Amino acid sequence: MISARHDVVNEVPRVRWGRAVLAGLVGTVVFDVIGFLMTGQWWDIPALLGGKLGVGIGGGVVAHYANGAILAVIYAGVAPLLWGPNWVRALTYVTVETVLGVWLFMFPLLGLGIGGLQAGLLLPVVALVRHWGYGLVLAGLYRIREAESAEDRVTLRQAA
Repeated sequence: MISARHDVVNEVPRVRWGRAVLAGLVGTVVFDVIGFLMTGQWWDIPALLGGKLGVGIGGGVVAHYANGAILAVIYAGVAPLLWGPNWVRALTYVTVETVLGVWLFMFPLLGLGIGGLQAGLLLPVVALVRHWGYGLVLAGLYRIREAESAEDRVTLRQAA
């Protein structure tokens, strides 16, 4: 006979979806502002997305900001598994996302080569700095608390 063990408990922080989406949207605004300050172009990514997807600038803006919100929700799920203070967790996440998702996937897909180096040496730097700005907003608006309150915890009881 298998008896239930109530002494084994895993506590998983509950994802705050609304807070994550808000952080992603605000982070995307900061991403765009940094891009404008560094390149002099406003909404360069939405224009590129809209053109490639055939939905125009409006559709590109929606896709760009939806991507920012989705990446923040993913961050909310993985951040408790990362180490360090909030800013280290967020910068670790966006650095990995930038290298794997942008430098090694998006840039080659757009014909810009690995890291976007065919477009110049500054493109990978600009991409990383923009994503770091986004990440710092995530760190500030979606804080991972060391000691979550009882209301913010989900308790999973494992049966053995």
